[in-house]
Parts: sequence; structure tokens; C-alpha cells
Amino acid sequence: MFRSSSATMRNRLGHIAPMTRNATKRTAGAARKTVRKTASQSTTKRASAPGSLDMIAPKRTLTDIAYERLEEAIVTLRLPPGTAVSELTLSNMLDIGRTPIREAIQRLAREHLLLVLPQRGLLVPPIDLRKQLRLLETRREVERLICRSAARRATAEEREVFFHLRDEFLQSARDNDDIMFIRADKKFNELALTAARNEFSEGAMRLMHGLSRRFWYCHYKQVPDLSETAQLHAAVADAIGRGDVDAAGETLDKLLDNIEAFARSTLTYDL
Repeated sequence: MFRSSSATMRNRLGHIAPMTRNATKRTAGAARKTVRKTASQSTTKRASAPGSLDMIAPKRTLTDIAYERLEEAIVTLRLPPGTAVSELTLSNMLDIGRTPIREAIQRLAREHLLLVLPQRGLLVPPIDLRKQLRLLETRREVERLICRSAARRATAEEREVFFHLRDEFLQSARDNDDIMFIRADKKFNELALTAARNEFSEGAMRLMHGLSRRFWYCHYKQVPDLSETAQLHAAVADAIGRGDVDAAGETLDKLLDNIEAFARSTLTYDL
């Protein structure tokens, strides 16, 4: 039963596990070319962008790259809820060795974005609205602390990147570009955790970021919300960049009020 479901889900993702050897070679080759091209384009954009997060981030390992690509695939539903995959499948999909993939899987499992099923493989977990609302209760308190701390402790270089991210959020709102927004949000989250310089709040927040972003991406087209959400994110990034501690907390509360209302509004569509 599980194997049949797994095969169906993998086929939905562009025939990751096709029926014939020739098809496997063609599909794997195409997937690798797409991944490499996407990664190359992303790297070029990051290298040329002023105020890029790469200016202050440590050099990425293969594990970091594997994690980032898998996390984005899960958040943007290219690996939809309920998808059954394996370590080998993911390794072939990304053209990255199994050791970095295994380490990325462990991290994604800690963040509740993958379920490890003993002797059966991996499962992208379903989206649970009630769990999401409980998550928001916790997120508000932890993220307020992170944003206020980041506004207080960010370096001059980090503040420049916050201003750059503010502009990315506003651009995504103008262009109605969900992928630009979701990537800017990921960079903002990482930078805020770094700038806050509190390993305990960072550990708590990392358990919530991916699930929150996936929930939003899954439902935002049902309840049109991209422009407003992006502008609210821009306001938080701007407050942190300016070093305004109180404004960072206040704009974060407005953002989370919006996100909680958004989550509750999806009840109509999920029932």
C-alpha cells in the first residue's frame, strides 16, 4: 500500500522514479540540468546584488545546499504534503551525494518538514491547521524577542542587508511574485536569527519557520494576501535596519495579526 502511494507521488513530481531505465536516464539528466541552471542563476543574482546576505554569511557546504533546495521544494509544494520519497530519490533529484542529503534530511526532520518512517522511507507531512494555530501562539512570543534583539544588536553591515530585503519584499509585492517573496522571507528569517545573537530563541524559531512558510504558500491563492504580507514583512525589515527596537516589535505584531487572520480564514476552504 505504501509503495504504491509512494510511486504515485514520485511520478507526480516529474517522474522522479519512472518505469523504464531509459526514461530514468532522460528524466534524471533533465532534472540535473534544471537544478544546475537554477542554482547557477541564483548564484549569479546573489553575487551581483548589493547588500546580499552572502556578504555576511559563511561559505555554504553541500549539506547547506541540499537543505536549502529541499526546504524550498517542500515549502513551495513541489514536494507536496503526503509525498513519499527516499534518500536515494532525493540524491538523484538534486545530483548531490547521499551523505549531504542524509544530513539535510535530519535537519528537515527536526523542523517537522519531513517524517522519517523506519524501514519505509520519508514522508512530507500533511498540513494541519490546528497545529498551525498552536504554532502561531508560540511564534509570536519568540519572534518578537528575535526582531527586537536584531534591531538592538545588528551590525552596520547586517542593517544594510535588512534594507536590501525590505526592497525585495516591496518588489515582490509590486510584481505579485510569490517565489521572490518566499526566498526573501527565508533570507530575512536567517538574518534575523543571526543578528539577534541568541542561540536559544534561534533554536526555538527554527522549528517554526519552514512550517509557517509552507502553510502560507499552500493557501495564499485562496485568500489573496501576497501584497499585504510582503509589505508587512518590509516594515519589519525596515524597523530592524533602522535599529528601532520598539518599532520592530510593533511591526512584527501587525505582521502576525495578519498571519493569524489569514490562517483562520483558510478554515472555510479546508472544511
